[in-house]
Amino acid sequence: MSTQPGKTLETFPNPKVLRDYQIHMEIPEFTCLCPKTGQPDFATLILDYIPDEKCVELKSLKLYMWSFRNEGHFHEDVTNRILDDLSTLLQPRFMRLTAKFYVRGGIVTNIIAEHRKPGWQAQPAVDLGGN
Repeated sequence: MSTQPGKTLETFPNPKVLRDYQIHMEIPEFTCLCPKTGQPDFATLILDYIPDEKCVELKSLKLYMWSFRNEGHFHEDVTNRILDDLSTLLQPRFMRLTAKFYVRGGIVTNIIAEHRKPGWQAQPAVDLGGN
């Protein structure tokens, strides 16, 4: 059982491939280093995706996220890199990664990056009239 960070992401087959459903993950302990100062940057990552054929395995995702801890990245770079790695691996119908970096020098940075499978259309929202 690995307890070391790594870039290897694992998948498993989507158990309901004919249905659009959302997987929502919150990763509140993401860290990387500022490439200018070497100081740590902390963020909560929010990953939302609609799988197609594959889903990401959670332990491998945890170790993948941990692998950035000692790497220098600008917020925009690391957010888009993670989205690219996950969308390339999973080929989801839709994926959104929101990175909420904590305050540094009086500035809070939020980065939102998206991937859409060509030709995929979201289903219209259902209004159940509960207001």
